[in-house]
Amino acid sequence: MKSTASKLLLLVLFTGVGSALFAQENRVEVSFDFTRQGGIASNQFAVWVEDAQGRYVRTLYATRFTAASGWRRREGSLPQWVRQSGLAQRNQAQVDALTGPTPGTGTLRYVWDGMDYAGRAVPQGEYRLFVEASLRWDDRVLYTAVVRLGGAERAGTRRVNATARYFGTGTAERGMIGPVTVTF
Repeated sequence: MKSTASKLLLLVLFTGVGSALFAQENRVEVSFDFTRQGGIASNQFAVWVEDAQGRYVRTLYATRFTAASGWRRREGSLPQWVRQSGLAQRNQAQVDALTGPTPGTGTLRYVWDGMDYAGRAVPQGEYRLFVEASLRWDDRVLYTAVVRLGGAERAGTRRVNATARYFGTGTAERGMIGPVTVTF
């Protein structure tokens, strides 16, 4: 009996240590400067992960207005994230788990621990991180960066700048988000 309990304890400890090591090895940080804009139809953004085939993996953050119901009232608010995340099929608890109020001006950081939306570890390989922002009405920006989980390099030593793609004709709010840097 004692040896079974000891083995179980060791298994629990080993699994916990393994999970912690996995999370540390697969830690990805997305950071950018955010300048809160005045007026309406702005300041909305989402940060999420997809696999190399373009399948949704997990949302790291989304502004509450858009995620809660704003996307229904204003289709131009984060349309790519809304589509990729399957937001229309999510219940209120799922939406609440990934949202927060729009932050104030400053440098923002969001961390991905290598887990998917259901809390399962993802396999090593290539992933894409996205930051989509509604700049003003239908004007928006989509930042994209490619990362590779696993490999011989130490976690936190690789750094890439995400590339920006702008949609719409407005230029006044282009300074709302950026540049986006990803460290993994």
